[in-house]
Amino acid sequence: MEVPREKLVEMYRKMLQIRLFEEKVFELYGQNMVPGTIHLYAGQEAVAVGVCSTLRKDDYITSTHRGHGHCIAKGADLKRVMAEILGKRTGYCKGKGGSMHIADFSVGVLGATAVVGAGLPIATGAALSIKLRKTDQVSVCFFGDGASNQGTFHESLNMAAIWQLPVVFVCENNLYAMGTRQTRVMRIENIADRAAAYGMPGVTVDGNDVLAVYKAAETAVERARKGGGPTLLECKTYRHKGHSRMDPAKYRPKEEVEEWLAKDPIKRLRSKLLEANIMSEAEMEEVEREVTAEIEEAVKFALESPYPEPEEALEDVYA
Repeated sequence: MEVPREKLVEMYRKMLQIRLFEEKVFELYGQNMVPGTIHLYAGQEAVAVGVCSTLRKDDYITSTHRGHGHCIAKGADLKRVMAEILGKRTGYCKGKGGSMHIADFSVGVLGATAVVGAGLPIATGAALSIKLRKTDQVSVCFFGDGASNQGTFHESLNMAAIWQLPVVFVCENNLYAMGTRQTRVMRIENIADRAAAYGMPGVTVDGNDVLAVYKAAETAVERARKGGGPTLLECKTYRHKGHSRMDPAKYRPKEEVEEWLAKDPIKRLRSKLLEANIMSEAEMEEVEREVTAEIEEAVKFALESPYPEPEEALEDVYA
């Protein structure tokens, strides 16, 4: 494999962190400990990890309602992410943002937003700031297939193209916008084909293969960093659960679900690492023990943290 061993091991660890973190959040929600709803990232780990593994700490990302994985992949602290999801004062937004609005400027997470397509102009604006400040940072926008039908998608790609901004638009195409299948709302098979209309590269990859995502993202990020302009990267993937915690996802055919579960991104990376003698079974088990302990520590931190006081609702607001 061309990717250094250290990077591959870290990819495996990060993907496992996201999966086990989401499984724990699912469990805590069932115990009525999470305010609001949750949109789990389980199944799409290869996209966040593959892309963020090509980024520097000072590069920017914008996230979505399904954003825990992006934050963790970019280096956010598990304790503060968990505390925010549980609505605690020690969370990234002091418990006021919750599951869908986590931000950590210290690692370049400009924020997640529950508004579909809202991250696209924010990432484009961040890329414009990079160009104006003449740094060599890169801005990355994660969004879903549903967001690609929003006006913000077309406006942002057009602006990024004409100004040749250092931004990578990453479409996580999990085939469904809530319960609506892509084939019902688009006449094209690949969303990346829309890039041609804006004069930028459009690339479609297997979003359940972290190495394929990493390779494509590395090319796009390097192009952006060197002044080559934006890229539209489409990663075809599949969420393991419904759109939100309360969605049983009965609209997805059983055969389709089974087919995609068999292409689990973590199992696929695990097999590749074992076959290439990059990691042994014992090493993988040790990583899993370490990650499990990290998540339990994050849960303990969150549970022991205080809720914000009622009067704090008027703090950190514009008006």
